[in-house]
Amino acid sequence: MSSTLTDLLATALAARAPLIAQLAAEDTDAWRLFHGTVEGAPGITVDRYGAVLLAQTFHRPLTVEQLAELEAFYAQALPGLPVVWNDRSGKNSRIANTLPPEQQALAEQPSEFSELGVRYRFQARHAGQDPWLFLDLRAARRRVMQEAEGKSLLNVFAYTCGVGVAAAKAGARHVVNVDFAESALAVGKDNARLNELPIRVRFVKSDAFAALRQYAGIGQPKMVRGKHLPPFPELAPHRFDLVFLDPPRYAKSPFGVVDLVHDYAALFKPALLATEEGGTLICCNNVARVGREDWLDQLERSARKAGRAVREAEWITPDADFPSRDDNPPLKVVLLRV
Repeated sequence: MSSTLTDLLATALAARAPLIAQLAAEDTDAWRLFHGTVEGAPGITVDRYGAVLLAQTFHRPLTVEQLAELEAFYAQALPGLPVVWNDRSGKNSRIANTLPPEQQALAEQPSEFSELGVRYRFQARHAGQDPWLFLDLRAARRRVMQEAEGKSLLNVFAYTCGVGVAAAKAGARHVVNVDFAESALAVGKDNARLNELPIRVRFVKSDAFAALRQYAGIGQPKMVRGKHLPPFPELAPHRFDLVFLDPPRYAKSPFGVVDLVHDYAALFKPALLATEEGGTLICCNNVARVGREDWLDQLERSARKAGRAVREAEWITPDADFPSRDDNPPLKVVLLRV
């Protein structure tokens, strides 16, 4: 007999009880409530962000009956937390569904939530598509906070700067966030203001390749094959105690190609050279078909070619609200002592 959506949601919520208790003790009110790919309803996710539940669909929209069932379950299980549904099953994962006026107003209402004692902005619907903080990186942000005190941090592909703000909150002495999107950095600046940080965090609008090459001391030419590159900020060479690298699966710019399947080394080498000797480089790869041991082998070989050694490797596994069938989650995060 097949399980109803209510059964699946209830099973998932019960399975998270120990984690939710732990997160509450860590001053966290944001977590994944339902991870449908593994928990019986592929393409459906439900996340809590403070006082709002965000349901998203990626394969097909919810039916009227499914939406009613989902809303009814959480109204009883988590009273007072309204559901906003974003259907992203169409082209380019863009939000496609229209909400009733009252729900649309709720979706566009700015709010805040807490993760590990750090405050972040949230808005269920905004100019972009993705939530402003990816919850599967919580374990990595926790690990950064454990490492950060007294250290310098470079956060590349920073998006809304969650890692950088968390590091500053945990006592980092110098933090630089790099992202090409002004809108994402604007949210990052808001996140920094929410937390009354003890240091002034830096935000750099730049292509990641241009920033990494300059910090690494490789340099970034202004012309390539006779063509002028787009303007980019000039940055002095600098090595950081801690570098966090969280690139997208694939992206192409005039400065280079990000390809996590075929050429992670293109990013890894300058990131490594921007890391202090004896420092820490944390790398992320969110491509499910990339095996973690093969990927680690690639990183170690790239390090040797760059004249550096990986002295220690530590896997950072997502928390239990992001279960995987084979204990090999799509998001792979490795901490390297270099």
